[in-house]
Amino acid sequence: MKLGKFTTKSQPETFDLGFRFATELKPGDVVALFGDLGAGKTEFIKGICSYFKVDELVNSPTFTIMNQYAGLLDDNEIPILHIDLYRIKKSNELKEIGFDEIIFSNDSIKLVEWADKAFGILPPDSYSVNINFKKNNENERVITID
Repeated sequence: MKLGKFTTKSQPETFDLGFRFATELKPGDVVALFGDLGAGKTEFIKGICSYFKVDELVNSPTFTIMNQYAGLLDDNEIPILHIDLYRIKKSNELKEIGFDEIIFSNDSIKLVEWADKAFGILPPDSYSVNINFKKNNENERVITID
């Protein structure tokens, strides 16, 4: 899948784009997701998790900060870490949860919602996914993947 700008018109299309994007991912990758509340970040992540055959319920870990899912890549188990920084207010809170150790590990795929609250800790080669409401149409999203 080529990176770039996409428009989705429904939750299933956002899910499908996440699924197709997941073909690019490998252990060690970080996906930084940006977008307003309700924009579709979790739906995109559900698509990624579906590609990796995650059997567990995928939901945003707003209160627990991180969920770990067991995925499969080429018949090998791969941890997928779903991190939600919505409730993070200060950089020392990231240190308390060991965020920098987690984010730089090479054995898992890390999916970070509200990545703008990572206070510059994300690796420079992270994927960036910006999900925005399309102007004048609340059901469509403009998704830019870099």
